[in-house]
Amino acid sequence: MNHIQFKNTSIAYTDTGKGTVIVLLHGFLENQKMWDNYIVPFSKKNRVITIDLLGHGETECLGYVHSMEDNADAVHAVLAELRIRKAILVGHSMGGYVALAFAELYPENVKGVALLNSTARADSEERKLNRDRAIRAVKQSYIGFVSLAVANLFSENNRERLAAEIEYTKKEALKTPLQAIVASLEGMKIRNDREVLLHLTNFPKLLVLGEKDPILPFEETKEQIENTEVELVTFPDGHMSYIENQEELTKVLLHFFKKV
Repeated sequence: MNHIQFKNTSIAYTDTGKGTVIVLLHGFLENQKMWDNYIVPFSKKNRVITIDLLGHGETECLGYVHSMEDNADAVHAVLAELRIRKAILVGHSMGGYVALAFAELYPENVKGVALLNSTARADSEERKLNRDRAIRAVKQSYIGFVSLAVANLFSENNRERLAAEIEYTKKEALKTPLQAIVASLEGMKIRNDREVLLHLTNFPKLLVLGEKDPILPFEETKEQIENTEVELVTFPDGHMSYIENQEELTKVLLHFFKKV
């Protein structure tokens, strides 16, 4: 693990392989370890950068709200440190929000974007209320909130089959400090709608969705790419495609990298 300083905050990242640069961005309550099974296949022909987003993994908290723009600036700081001019960004869930914020702020640095179980739309009023409820819940019962939040990301029929993976994911999630959880929930709640980027940007885009995703309603999320050139790949499972559909997702992403 390497570190850089960004706004007096330590940002952790890894850098593996050579070739086209792939930047892997984890989701809420995750960290760069979520990509462990992907680094080897991806780095055979590409340079793979994984980054711990603000307050997650080995990256420190920046403040009381971690906006998607703050996270995008941190990602940009890592790429600037490594003198990387263009990259394909892959973001899972919140990592997808960060990838889109990055694409808006630094379009000249983007070669392609893959959104995994993510959306370009801002939170609805209902989802904003749910974020506030989540903030209250995690302050009341940190362990209870994290354990339940992680289990609920998987489709019901996978919870038994993937029990060991769910336990590992919970263990990693519990390394996320309370301040970081609240700051990320606040940041996701106020994020901008970036659906226009799916329509008006020229770089290749991929959207991967789970048909039984308990977080992102499948049909509603799919709507935003109507009349666009965004490639859509769907799996029959939940919000955690990188675990629930690991083998298939690896092939899908390698194919996308080749095309870009």
